Amino acid sequence: MKRSKVLLDFLKLSIIEKIGFYRNVIAKLTGNISFSTPDVPLLVATSMVDNLQTAFVAAQDGGQTPISQMHDKEEAADSCFRKLALYVERTSDGNESMILSSGFNVSAQPTPRSKSEFSAQRGSNAGIVKLQRKVLTGAKSYIWQYTKDPLPEGEDGWTTAGISTRAIYDVEGLTVACKYWFRVAAITPDGTTDYSNPILFVVS
Repeated sequence: MKRSKVLLDFLKLSIIEKIGFYRNVIAKLTGNISFSTPDVPLLVATSMVDNLQTAFVAAQDGGQTPISQMHDKEEAADSCFRKLALYVERTSDGNESMILSSGFNVSAQPTPRSKSEFSAQRGSNAGIVKLQRKVLTGAKSYIWQYTKDPLPEGEDGWTTAGISTRAIYDVEGLTVACKYWFRVAAITPDGTTDYSNPILFVVS
């Protein structure tokens, strides 16, 4: 029987993704009888994440000192959750279900991601989101729209970011640390398709 190990894949996440991941681990470990004596107290871990989030927001003005402080807080938080990951691996003794209950990912569950129909990721600079749709055969162009969270109930509230001939588009000028919904429609010889299911993304 293959023994599962805790993956340290969270170290490759962006800062905003780490904040969400770390908070989820804390929530999963809180009250978890399988991991009742973590090497790092959860109050300390929570404080680390709070400090990182505060530093992340402060660094959005682009100042050199706040950015340096943000990376210091990121390094401290990474070290903290690396220790928690090792604790979970040691305590679980390779039990996959126990590891998953901690919020960490496991080596026994490789998750190669098939390319999604429509995706969003961080752009080249702050405030930019790169959208990509699976190429639709026959499509002449694509219409890209966005709206701030919460998701509107109807068509009102959606803003057209632009129209492109390629199935990829950078939406610029978005507010950092805000949640946005995105969607796309294709223009074909037969007319405009329905918009895709909207996806939520936190701008960083």
